[in-house]
Amino acid sequence: MSDMSSGRPGQRVRLEDVAKLAGVSMKTVSNVVHDYPHVSVKMRERVQAAIDQLGYRPNLTARRLATGRTGMLALAIPEIDQPYFAELARRIGEEAVRRGYRVIVEQTLNDADAERAVIRDREEGLVDGVIFQPAYMDTMEIARLRPGTPLVLLGEAGRPLTADHVMIDNVAAAREAVELLLGQGRTRIAFFGMVHGDPTESTHLRLLGYQEALLAAGVRTGPELVIETDGFAIDDGVAALSAALDAGVRFDALVCRDDLFAMAALKVLDRAGLRVPGDVSVLGWDDTALARYSTPALSSISPGKEAIARMALELLEDRMAGYDGVGRHRIAPHVIIERETTGHPT
Repeated sequence: MSDMSSGRPGQRVRLEDVAKLAGVSMKTVSNVVHDYPHVSVKMRERVQAAIDQLGYRPNLTARRLATGRTGMLALAIPEIDQPYFAELARRIGEEAVRRGYRVIVEQTLNDADAERAVIRDREEGLVDGVIFQPAYMDTMEIARLRPGTPLVLLGEAGRPLTADHVMIDNVAAAREAVELLLGQGRTRIAFFGMVHGDPTESTHLRLLGYQEALLAAGVRTGPELVIETDGFAIDDGVAALSAALDAGVRFDALVCRDDLFAMAALKVLDRAGLRVPGDVSVLGWDDTALARYSTPALSSISPGKEAIARMALELLEDRMAGYDGVGRHRIAPHVIIERETTGHPT
């Protein structure tokens, strides 16, 4: 099997074509393509110039046979059109490119069988490693289905002892959010929202931090201040928050599960004639483009997406290089970005 790829339309560029143009042996071209370290800088530049000129691209199957590597990684996330996951996928893709990899993005659509397929090596032989954010699979199920392909987990779901894992401290972030709002004079802070049937652990951890901060400050809380929704979409948030206001629920601040719910809150509060932040402070979560470009600009808890990407790739490269030890747990940083939707009451 020869390393071939398409160059100009209708023409196949071969490894021997690159060798002829560069005036070197096919073995030297192969060494450059497979990034063998003993090739001199001058020779590598010479061969790379020929590769670029001809538009040569190595065949992945041939590369795998020669090196045991494809240069490809898989990223499995619940929903690619959810703003947080879209931005995280971009950060991981950028970090992967810096390290010499390409990334295949797969969405599991919050389907348990699709998640199990990721763990059961659906990508085995196609990729060198997998970065995976499960929603449904718990710790023990992932542990029992330990894959042969190197794996790093993201998020708050399963955390088996055999797998590496990267997340932020959701409890601490929610606690800091409530403390910020209390420090600005807010006394009746609601959590928006608790999604019916939510399989993820992140909402529960954020609700825990919210409650911890209120209790520590001696501030009354109650179930009416935890606003439930039927789904994750903005329309679900609009319906739920509108119903809460119609039922007489009153609050002077909202800690939102994510920026989508914060967008829903801004719409509902404006419709109700409540000023933000004069009457109600609104704090989002994820610091997506929605927060930066909303009107008013949304204050939001910002998870370190770049740090998550960097940590995940570092751990995955260790696994790909042969590390087979106990799983390592990394906590990425977070900050609260204050913009226009939080502040003292007026």
